[in-house]
Amino acid sequence: MDNSENKDLGEKIVAAIKTIFDPEIPVDIYELGLIYDVFINDEMDVKVLMTLTSPNCPVAETLPVEVEERIKTIDEVKNAEVEITFDPTWTQDMMSEEAKLELGFL
Repeated sequence: MDNSENKDLGEKIVAAIKTIFDPEIPVDIYELGLIYDVFINDEMDVKVLMTLTSPNCPVAETLPVEVEERIKTIDEVKNAEVEITFDPTWTQDMMSEEAKLELGFL
């Protein structure tokens, strides 16, 4: 897979992730800064490193599954896995300018 194919798939993955919203904050999880990294290997397996707004987040069990399922709907993706981390701890500073504007922080 060349870099342009990887970039295209990366954009599709981000687009899919942007359709998932935090249940408590009306902003998608990508703009919230909950997605730390997306890895794609040569076999088209995707691994997402993400966090939650807090360890006690009410969707801690369901949100990672939703991310995996949404990514698996992309034709090129063979498999998807989400790993949750709390290092670094999520803060409001990780939100995009768009998210901060949406929530009235700017």
